[in-house]
Amino acid sequence: MSSQHAVIIGGSSGIGLATAAHLLEKGYRVTITGRDAAKLRAAAESLDGDVATITMDAADFTSLAGCFETIGPLDHLVLALGGGNGGGPFATVDLADLRKGFEQKTMAHFACAQASLPYLSKDGSITFVSAVSAQAAMPGTAGLAAVNAAIAALAPVLAAELKPIRVNCISPGVVDTPWWDFLGEDQKAPAFAGFAGRTPVGRVGRPEEIADAIGFLVGNGFTSGHTLICDGGIRLGQ
Repeated sequence: MSSQHAVIIGGSSGIGLATAAHLLEKGYRVTITGRDAAKLRAAAESLDGDVATITMDAADFTSLAGCFETIGPLDHLVLALGGGNGGGPFATVDLADLRKGFEQKTMAHFACAQASLPYLSKDGSITFVSAVSAQAAMPGTAGLAAVNAAIAALAPVLAAELKPIRVNCISPGVVDTPWWDFLGEDQKAPAFAGFAGRTPVGRVGRPEEIADAIGFLVGNGFTSGHTLICDGGIRLGQ
């Protein structure tokens, strides 16, 4: 696998960083990107293997062509971009905040995948990272569901349009990553306990578990156009 180059957009923390570690362990050459150069360097120093970094704002669409030119040829693109804009009760969702959610996550996924095409191997793959809000009917998440469902909708269309490039999507549930740090420790622990109580496996997920699922989508040459839900069953509404 040492000749296989995987690029992880949003690879400096959380699911993206765990995916970088997983693919490096499998023998891939990995490039991780992020907006914060210092955070990106620290992430790279925490990894073991053939890893490179490039500072990149995936929502700055005018810069993407140059960034991918710098990255050069790649075999696999993983779009591990987070986003939390657009949440809240439907009746009061701020439309400007919802628009920001689409721009920073849906549009960024779309634009990065598009910009990668001149450099992406025809035997390669694109893996989008959506979220289980797209599949679960959870009150207060209509905006988040719309943002993430739009990402998941890309996988089958692009799998057909870009063949033989494989295109898939991973839809994680509640995962213990820095994305949740906005709550603070005093709020995060009870929130996670609540989610765990609604999840058949009885806990929230770990980034490494999502990374393992992404690794399957990257490595399995007979899987395309698929959204893999890795949520501990929380979408079942227990």
